[in-house]
Amino acid sequence: MSQPPAPLVFLVAGEPSGDALGARLMAALRRGCGGRVRFAGVGGPAMEGEGLKSLFPMADLSVMGFAEVLPRLPRILLRMRQAARAVLAARPSVLVTIDSPGFCLRMIKRIRHLEEAAGTLRAERLPIVHYVAPTVWAWRPDRARKIARWLDHLMVLLPFEPPYFLRHGLPTTFVGHPVVESGADKGDGEAFRKRAGIPAEAPLLAVLPGSRVDEVGRLLPVFAETVRLLYGRFPDLHVLIATVPAMALAIREATASWPLPVALVDGSGAEKFDAFAACTAALAASGTVSLELGLAGIPVVIGYRVHPLSAAIARRLVKVESVVLINLILDRRVIPEFLQESCRPGRLAEAVAELIEDAGERLRQVEGSGRALRALGHEAWLPSERAAGIVLKEIQHGEARGTQHDRERTGI
Repeated sequence: MSQPPAPLVFLVAGEPSGDALGARLMAALRRGCGGRVRFAGVGGPAMEGEGLKSLFPMADLSVMGFAEVLPRLPRILLRMRQAARAVLAARPSVLVTIDSPGFCLRMIKRIRHLEEAAGTLRAERLPIVHYVAPTVWAWRPDRARKIARWLDHLMVLLPFEPPYFLRHGLPTTFVGHPVVESGADKGDGEAFRKRAGIPAEAPLLAVLPGSRVDEVGRLLPVFAETVRLLYGRFPDLHVLIATVPAMALAIREATASWPLPVALVDGSGAEKFDAFAACTAALAASGTVSLELGLAGIPVVIGYRVHPLSAAIARRLVKVESVVLINLILDRRVIPEFLQESCRPGRLAEAVAELIEDAGERLRQVEGSGRALRALGHEAWLPSERAAGIVLKEIQHGEARGTQHDRERTGI
């Protein structure tokens, strides 16, 4: 008797952080299935490294902000229709969508409508798991009720998120934040300084303007002027910039005129964590990188700007006082953050200078970040293994529902 085909997992990720999540999940699924699993979907270099052949370039979806999305909307809608059709044609064992809620949740809604139009019974419909909760705790909590209609399971990264969705009947599991298994705490700073020719006693600042074209375009000029101010105060200052390959050339050209040594590091490789470990402090865009720096034991100042229209809309909708996860988890401002009009070179330079000069302030931030990271699962479990276990259970539940439906239909 021939063996049934290996389960097919269809994954959709829309940005670099989701690509990294998807790659770890794929590796964990392969371990959990003893290698008997197939993959299809949309992803970036990390997921392709795990064997995914992306349906189209993930970069087509890598955009955020209300105003920033508008010029790309026709292409995004085209990709949404293409992905929905591909999912239904593939008939996978499970669909796993990863973050990018503006794209993924609309695609899921489209798939459910297409299933309904085709007369698909609930017992036969595609199992769908979404990985990374939309931030309903920050804005529009009513979204939780709507999302619960379309999903079979939600995997969340933050310990306070499940109640928002459980109250609407959506099975929701806190799996932990993937940053805790990123390796950010394993860097060799001394080795990096030797390779880069940076003196052991020189202050080294990580400048991290983000991974998307729009955010780098807004932040890098502000960060450049901040660095110039700091260089006037710390003449032995060195800078490193971690960037994704797609942005490396543009950043190299933009920093060629900076008046101090700048080392560029591949932000998608292991070298990044050696570089982080070598740093005295960091100046970074808002995002997962603040958690990576916390894990590496590097204090950071956050600066961020979006399009003014996006900011105006966000001010009306967002209900939280901070955009930095560590501050939110601890419910106090451990990491300095300067947003929109406050994101100015003078203010950023003063905050970074305090970290460079004050060892006690650096230690206070690192200790606070450590407490937040332990709440996210650090030193306790591997989030990707937890997530893979949930996906495998959904595959099993789907198979069981299908078998039961077949029995009822045939009367066996």
